[in-house]
Amino acid sequence: MSERYPTDTEEAREAAVEAATLAVQRGELVVLPTDTVYGIAADAFDPDAVRDLLDAKGRGRDMPPPVLISSPTTLDALAVRVPGYARALVERFWPGPLTLVCHQQTSLQWDLGDTRGTVAVRMPDHPVALEVLERTGPLAVSSANLSGMPAATDAEQAEEMLGEEVAVVVDAGESPGGEASTIVDCTGDQGRILRRGALSLEALNEVLEPLGATLTDEGQASA
Repeated sequence: MSERYPTDTEEAREAAVEAATLAVQRGELVVLPTDTVYGIAADAFDPDAVRDLLDAKGRGRDMPPPVLISSPTTLDALAVRVPGYARALVERFWPGPLTLVCHQQTSLQWDLGDTRGTVAVRMPDHPVALEVLERTGPLAVSSANLSGMPAATDAEQAEEMLGEEVAVVVDAGESPGGEASTIVDCTGDQGRILRRGALSLEALNEVLEPLGATLTDEGQASA
């Protein structure tokens, strides 16, 4: 059964971040606030924990979770052959609701599922999430909901769906965004939107057009 930690004072927030960090290090699952929706998180380098995350959501290996990081520089530790247009998007929209799918570093000792040699990476714009990530390193994080259900936008919703599966729920109130991140495939010469979310095609292309690049939109609406 999970324990919920408030973050409404400095002392409470420190206790919440510490509890989440220790749980991740023990291989347990935690619920974290992000700038989009609440997420269920596991140590990205702990295959058992990642498997537990997929099981908790009712997902198979064919839907590998994205990885959240605390700094743009970590992207190069996880991904290779990152194109210039992707770096331009990182510079403009990280931290923020943008997930980039890149070629993953082949040397990484992890198992996120059937990734076909790619990794989806995002830097969230949420101070509590970033504090946890700074202590834990990269986390595999998926929206805090059971597959097919709406994503949780507060700790109570997340706990209702996943409370039996997670050790710690960090409660930072209502999600400021409430809409999932936009996912862009950056594995080719031209980027493609895979999932429509908080950032529009127009907003992304506004950054890329001066560089002579544009994205195509093949995305599904975020679920």
